Amino acid sequence: MIDVKESDWMLFRKRVPGWQEAWMDKLNRAYIALLESDGQPSDKFWELEKRIRRDRQSVGVVIDMRRSMMTANIMRLLGDGVISLDDLDGFSEELVEKMRYLMREYE
Repeated sequence: MIDVKESDWMLFRKRVPGWQEAWMDKLNRAYIALLESDGQPSDKFWELEKRIRRDRQSVGVVIDMRRSMMTANIMRLLGDGVISLDDLDGFSEELVEKMRYLMREYE
């Protein structure tokens, strides 16, 4: 099992809802832009449906809130652009450094 500090877990649980709301707001603005763009209504409808189907799978929308998944979830949030390393301010230095290292490997 991955060792997760209690303080990191509590902060993660506190911040996830805000991160998700901000992400879904960004998605909604993209959907509005799509719907307001030029083109056939049917094309826009089906493109929107495709995007929503894809976006529903994002950890920025639905997240498995198990403690054992916290590190993987943070990596997915970072990788999907839901959050940045700056959003990890307040987490333990060990966790932040681990995420910096993993993000360098991910790129």
